[in-house]
Amino acid sequence: MILTKLSRFLCVAFAGAIVAAALVGCAGTQSATNDAQTENRQYMAALNQGMDELANKLDSFNDAVTRNDVVSMRTQAEKAFKQIDKIEAIEAPEALADVKEGYIEGCLMLESALGQYIDLYTQLDSGAVTADSEEYANALADIQANYDSGIAKLEETDKLALGL
Repeated sequence: MILTKLSRFLCVAFAGAIVAAALVGCAGTQSATNDAQTENRQYMAALNQGMDELANKLDSFNDAVTRNDVVSMRTQAEKAFKQIDKIEAIEAPEALADVKEGYIEGCLMLESALGQYIDLYTQLDSGAVTADSEEYANALADIQANYDSGIAKLEETDKLALGL
């Protein structure tokens, strides 16, 4: 399942990003530096918590997929979408604006892949497409490519955060 990699990735990725945030903001006076570092750590901690919650929601989505339960897939996807909205609402310090933008972009790519996956399973459930058809295989490949793009964006953003 395409979502299994995400849970593992998120746990490792955001642990590294929190360490990077602790190192950001080493310019200026000691007080300003401490304030900036505190803001950066707080943002990264909130982001990490939000991403952990998103990973849990995606695990629930994955469970619904394994049961071929389209209704539960939609419910779990909606929960994941709401979690992405919460992550987007976390205010980032100026020094981490590019980091936030990258994580949001990656999350939105994953959101798109989830929507496509639900559409495909809905077609499968209704009989509009069969699991052994070329149409299904092509759609699944497109979804995987979109998902992989989202993961790549998250990885790229992790490198950006670590570079700060």
